[in-house]
Amino acid sequence: MFSVSACFSETYAEARPKFCAAAAEAGGALRSWLNPKALGPNGERLFLDTARFGATDAENMLVLIAGTHGVEGHCGSGAEIAWLKSGGPAKLPANTGALLIHALNPYGFAWTRRVTEDNVDLNRNFVDHDKGYPNNDGYLAIADAVLPRTWDDASKAETERVFAAYAQKHGAFGLQGAISGGQYTHPDGIFFGGNAPTWSNRTVRAVAREELSRARRVGIIDFHTGLGPFGHGELICAVSPAAKSFARAKAWYGDEMTSPEGGTSTSAVVVGVMTDAFPQELPDADVTPVALEYGTYTVPEVLTAVRGDNWVHHRGDLGSQQGRALKADMKKRFFPAGDKWREMVWTRAEQTIGWALKGMAGG
Repeated sequence: MFSVSACFSETYAEARPKFCAAAAEAGGALRSWLNPKALGPNGERLFLDTARFGATDAENMLVLIAGTHGVEGHCGSGAEIAWLKSGGPAKLPANTGALLIHALNPYGFAWTRRVTEDNVDLNRNFVDHDKGYPNNDGYLAIADAVLPRTWDDASKAETERVFAAYAQKHGAFGLQGAISGGQYTHPDGIFFGGNAPTWSNRTVRAVAREELSRARRVGIIDFHTGLGPFGHGELICAVSPAAKSFARAKAWYGDEMTSPEGGTSTSAVVVGVMTDAFPQELPDADVTPVALEYGTYTVPEVLTAVRGDNWVHHRGDLGSQQGRALKADMKKRFFPAGDKWREMVWTRAEQTIGWALKGMAGG
């Protein structure tokens, strides 16, 4: 037996060699993609790593993705390593391979941030940048409260006042949508979708083309944390309920699956999600993506941590006592301490992977 908790890592610098060793031991073909635009907090180089299992022409491909939102890579990395350590590659059905993508956003993972080196939220970056960006009038109304000049009791009280007034007018979920739905006007804000495809965006598209172009069916599980009840893994399908891939996901996951557009998810409706890249790059494959979102703490606590992290990187001092406290809070809110949460992550991941493999096998 392997220790589930030991599959998880406290830092990106610990997670990367652990993942590569587990993948090599399981017989995976490893590839590494250096991020030329950023270094880690100790000056270390940052990589997106992939491990591939199964025949190169396998018709079915399971894809596990860790670290779309960097700090959430603690969770995804642990789940991927647990799958490797539990003999997952050896148990793949006939004609089925797997591709593990580790640290899609290595900068965010290394620096305990959701965003990339460009301050971009990858799950808002996969829009058509040649067209006009979606409007978010709600964010415009509260942007100054999202990123205050100072981070102290007075500014927190003012932010609370602005948020409460907005929520009174538009509802709590309306406030969540204004903050987290994505915005393209404030590069120093949160949930910023960027004004061009990021390095991670371009790289994951190249990975998809090079590793998955021969697959007929692709089942994607993208690991996330921060929304929902503690330790519960919500299966979120962020495509339109009218899409064929939505119907496939429903067939695979049943009533376990939720839909932001259908109003059944803890997530706001967002545009430009990362998994949109796969059907775009693999037009001949049936791509069925879900996000596996693990609950940690309450939405206000999580959003405050995101705002604090954004503030300290733009207006604060990372080396100060305040800076260190804000970074510690950010990590805690997206990667709770203790064995129990980690074991819940793996139990749900193993169950979801089983459903995806069964769904693909059924054609």
